[in-house]
Amino acid sequence: MHIKQAKYLISSPDYDKCPAPDKPEYAFIGRSNVGKSSLINMLCNNDKLAKTSASPGKTQLINHFEITSVADVAGKKETQWYLVDLPGYGFAKVSLSSRRRWEQMIEGYLRKRENLKMVFVLIDARHTPQKIDLEFINRLDKWQVPVTVIFTKADKETQAVVAKNVKLFLTTLGQGWQFLPQHFVSSAVKKSGRDKILGLIQELNEG
Repeated sequence: MHIKQAKYLISSPDYDKCPAPDKPEYAFIGRSNVGKSSLINMLCNNDKLAKTSASPGKTQLINHFEITSVADVAGKKETQWYLVDLPGYGFAKVSLSSRRRWEQMIEGYLRKRENLKMVFVLIDARHTPQKIDLEFINRLDKWQVPVTVIFTKADKETQAVVAKNVKLFLTTLGQGWQFLPQHFVSSAVKKSGRDKILGLIQELNEG
């Protein structure tokens, strides 16, 4: 897939304020500080698209970006789709009421957004499995929301550590799953995983 244009569209406080569900949609979510904005910018080849921040929890709304892509560089048939940047979960510096409001907003979006093709859950490859990540992915399964796991920041650790953490996460998650979700290992710095992630989106767009 070759991305011709990626532009910010709108930030919505609830799923019913989102743009009309007239294009395939792909949402990205993860724990605060997992490298979500960097990954989105890397996928779209635009360092200024999603705002990266040193302070976790900055994204508080449902952010839509409109993407125009072609199957390859020489492709003429354009496809338009939405990329959605969802607020990170697990931030400690918010009040209980803010957290509950976030949970209701995200659950409403994930369960009711009819054009949502895939939710990409980002997991920090530097760490052993975190309970909050496992619980969130299991909740998506319970809600019957399609999910793919992306392990981020693979360049920040040795390959051996990353491989060990990925295997441990999938083994732990697999205890409650018949079939594990698809997963990719990525690095925004090295642009690794980009082609595979965009390839899956291309496949889903065509399906």
